[in-house]
Amino acid sequence: MVTPLLGDPGGAVPPLPEHLRDTGLYGDWDHKVVAAENLPYAPQYPLWSDGAAKSRWVHLPPGTWIDGTDADAWQFPVGTRVWKEFRFGDAPAETRFIERTPDGWRYASYAWKADGTDAVLAPARGILNSVTIGEGVRHAIPSRTDCTACHEAGPTPMLSLSALQLSPDRDPGAPHAEQLPAGAVDLDALVARGLVRGMPDHVMQRAPRIDASTPTSRAALGYLHANCGMCHNGTGPMASLDFSLRYALAGPGAPRTDALFTTLGARSHFKVSGQPDQVDRIHPGRPDLSVLVTRMASRHPVLQMPPLGTRLVDEDAVALLRRWIADDLRR
Repeated sequence: MVTPLLGDPGGAVPPLPEHLRDTGLYGDWDHKVVAAENLPYAPQYPLWSDGAAKSRWVHLPPGTWIDGTDADAWQFPVGTRVWKEFRFGDAPAETRFIERTPDGWRYASYAWKADGTDAVLAPARGILNSVTIGEGVRHAIPSRTDCTACHEAGPTPMLSLSALQLSPDRDPGAPHAEQLPAGAVDLDALVARGLVRGMPDHVMQRAPRIDASTPTSRAALGYLHANCGMCHNGTGPMASLDFSLRYALAGPGAPRTDALFTTLGARSHFKVSGQPDQVDRIHPGRPDLSVLVTRMASRHPVLQMPPLGTRLVDEDAVALLRRWIADDLRR
């Protein structure tokens, strides 16, 4: 049974456990068997994390459910817990932990020992250089401030748990698409179990998917949604930029709000050395003149996008975006 962390209702939230084994993820720590009440899942558009393999689990307290009234921003009950394990090679390097408390959300990372015998709470500042992931490059375990910066810059802190991400209509062209783990839950399974309630009719009548004219466009918009839309959206601190890469499941008759409306032909305020003074976020048909591609293809600390959570360029995604702009977005 998952260990309760919240204490008595209305009481103080206890400190984060010092060891991953005490967060409730495992039913049998010695054999690394995940507790049965923690449900495995995999988003159809995964976040790029320098090539790490990942596993994810969500736990909802007994008798609770997710409010799906807003299909793009699910509301989670107090006591919700989510874990995400990062592996480079066959060895786990880090497990991130998110918990819904009475006061909001809290975030933690647990760093695995090299022999896999323990995973210990990382300091709040994170760990700048963890395991080696490439020549001269080491994985960085984020600070809790970094976690908050990404997870709380949009309408919901749960970035990989949504109607679109858990849709049974999965995008076969999604970069780094993951195999569904054994026993994985998707949107239909959660609704059937009563764990997601109140979903809008227009979402349940047809499995959610990105409305795109080509498979390349669908994959590109999905990638931008998952990797950029947590910060670049219409509700968070960056809303004033009018630069939204978050995809919304619009209802019948609603205007589209995908990335094209704030990027295609839209002037960028960011000056890139070696490019013209006036360049577009996405220049129709010209990925070489599109700031979005230039920044995603860089890991210079001033230029790179995303600014956090990655030290290696996602070459597959950059190639996809270049192809999308050159072939699908010509005028």
